[in-house]
Amino acid sequence: MDNITKQVAHFATEITYDHFGGDDITLAINHIIDALGCAIRAKNSLPAKIIRKIAGGETPGKYTGRTLFNNKEYSLDLAGFLNSCMIRNYDFNDRFPGGHPSDGLGWPLALAGAIKMDGQRFLTSAFITYETFIRLAEASQMRQHGWDQGFAVAISTAAAMSYLLNLNFEQTASAIGITASSTIPLLVSRTGELNAWKNVATPFAGRNGVFAAMLAAEGMPGPENTFEGRSGLFENITGPFNITPFPNQGGPTRLREVLIKYWPIEANGQPVVWAALSLRNQIPPEKFNCIEEIEIFCDSVGKRELAMETEKWNPKTRETADHSMPYIFARTLVDGPLNISSFEEEPVNDPSIRPLMKKIKATVDKNIEAMMSGHLIVRVSIKMKDGTIHNAESFDPIGHPLNPMSEKDVFNKFQSLGKPVIGADHCNEIIEEWVKMRDAVDLRPLISIMEF
Repeated sequence: MDNITKQVAHFATEITYDHFGGDDITLAINHIIDALGCAIRAKNSLPAKIIRKIAGGETPGKYTGRTLFNNKEYSLDLAGFLNSCMIRNYDFNDRFPGGHPSDGLGWPLALAGAIKMDGQRFLTSAFITYETFIRLAEASQMRQHGWDQGFAVAISTAAAMSYLLNLNFEQTASAIGITASSTIPLLVSRTGELNAWKNVATPFAGRNGVFAAMLAAEGMPGPENTFEGRSGLFENITGPFNITPFPNQGGPTRLREVLIKYWPIEANGQPVVWAALSLRNQIPPEKFNCIEEIEIFCDSVGKRELAMETEKWNPKTRETADHSMPYIFARTLVDGPLNISSFEEEPVNDPSIRPLMKKIKATVDKNIEAMMSGHLIVRVSIKMKDGTIHNAESFDPIGHPLNPMSEKDVFNKFQSLGKPVIGADHCNEIIEEWVKMRDAVDLRPLISIMEF
């Protein structure tokens, strides 16, 4: 059995709640509440409607899960798939370089709604999800090799669900081997003109992870050398790599390295919004027609993600617009703070904003590039027709791990997402119960209070 499989399997089968300190537990709860807020807003999204229609024809069977916001039980893999698609739908959930670890929370939530599970057990599964994802995304660099983030999400989901389904070491290793050998998705889901599949692709991969755990629980063996073996991951895609030790193997808890988004856009776009807001305070709206040129200085990753492709300069869908540097900047400059409605069909296709977008240029700045390891930085310069220059810079804005959102910030974000759907009082009720989840002996009542 290869070393990475053993390392992850030992972590998933040996970790306990006691390994994590009080501050880490509070942070984990904040990430869970953040994910739930994202999901509430997406209950009636297109992917959610499609998956409910498919899942409605399935019988739950032995492995049962419950979907968020209603009292429906489906098969565990489909129930969690729906939950994770809602968490992911608006690209507003948390992010670590290489993907979105909370994409994997849908299945623990599905199981917690169907069986008796206490808060500490759920939180331990959440740590398995995050800590496994972080290490695999960081070490494998799958995106740099042209593959998608679903690889790390699927394996972290397999590890967490192996823990919750009480798999032993050998079964957990089989679940990891099955998942890693069969879930290497293409990055094409995130290129060109994007659509709803962008936010479904990773939950789709995560579903493979939970299904692998279900197979392993019933005795299905998996390949033991998926990473290091002949024709394995190292040989075919990544080359050799090691992952850092897990918390029960002498390593630190790394959840605090995960960004919680302040704005509903791609992570590299977060500082773009703050810079635009600063410039909006410098230039009155009646002077926008006097702008000659806007230059946004960023690193190469920011330009690649937000400004490299032609489609990003004339977005037609929500999913392209929330990954479009020119749209994000121009919409913020014109309207002020962004929200979910900033990316609906009408504003995205608004012809009046295109002339301003055409004045924008994205430039890779060598100084920013040199500083970028672990940071999010943009600098913007606006030249007016009379020669006046307005400048703004945003460095590690709120939500970045070095400038984290407070608990109050997370709750305010939850309210902003949930209030239009369920009202302020219901939002407060959910927050009040979930913030105490570590002490819950059964999470089913907490799942039930979210029904609407």
